[in-house]
Amino acid sequence: MSATVAHLSSRALIAIAGEDWRSFLQGLITQDVDTLAPGEARFGALLTPQGRLLYDLFVVGREDGAWLDVEAEYRAAIIQRLTMYRLRAKVTIAADDTPVSILFDPAPGAIPPKPAEGFWAADPRLPELGWRGYGASPPSGATGADEAAREAQKLRLGVPGPGDWGSDKTYPIEANFDLLNGIDFKKGCFVGQETTSRMKRRGVVKSRMLPLRFDGVAPAPGAEILAGDLRAGIVTSGGAGGGMALVRLDRAIGADLMVDGCAVRLERPDWFLAALGEEPAQ
Repeated sequence: MSATVAHLSSRALIAIAGEDWRSFLQGLITQDVDTLAPGEARFGALLTPQGRLLYDLFVVGREDGAWLDVEAEYRAAIIQRLTMYRLRAKVTIAADDTPVSILFDPAPGAIPPKPAEGFWAADPRLPELGWRGYGASPPSGATGADEAAREAQKLRLGVPGPGDWGSDKTYPIEANFDLLNGIDFKKGCFVGQETTSRMKRRGVVKSRMLPLRFDGVAPAPGAEILAGDLRAGIVTSGGAGGGMALVRLDRAIGADLMVDGCAVRLERPDWFLAALGEEPAQ
């Protein structure tokens, strides 16, 4: 199979099991788990009670429970928080060292063959993001790469990541979780649900994360984006020729933008426009 495979050392797993595991997670995270099937991955988050993003996650169905695919640096903190919420639920929560990998840049419509070990689950955010592997052996013909290659692909697609939203700073809708299949608004209550649902019902989101394009050295995270004399947003991450930014839509879209005295260009990816019901850019 012609594709690129990379081990994600930045991700780690938490194993959730026990007879109450579905109801336990259902009341906590932004994603529905009642209908989660073994071998399926769904994107979601654990929020603060005030509705801000604490931790992103993928909930991955297993025969006897689920894995939470989380940022490795926050795994211990997430286990601690989940344990706080457990109360009398019949559920077990434990670190799991099964490796996480990613298979990306395949031919359109290609599906990886069943691996000799583990499994591949389609990335639920966008088809272009490929598959997430859990203890999965790479398919024959796949090219090895490092995690930086995956981050460069996400940057090309304009998909933000944990480095853009941090912890307890951003609302999930600002980070486009609603457009990337990260929030189930029909599932009922979850931690932070009231604020999240209110933002969606009002239909007016003032700020969102969008990709920036520029020439030369990437602006530093936190650099201010100006539309004339108006503050239009901040840079959240950057790489060669591109970055991500949290921008005020009413000030940034269609405006001439500057960062540190240099011109930058704001993009709205096709997937972003399609999710909002708008025509892709020509």
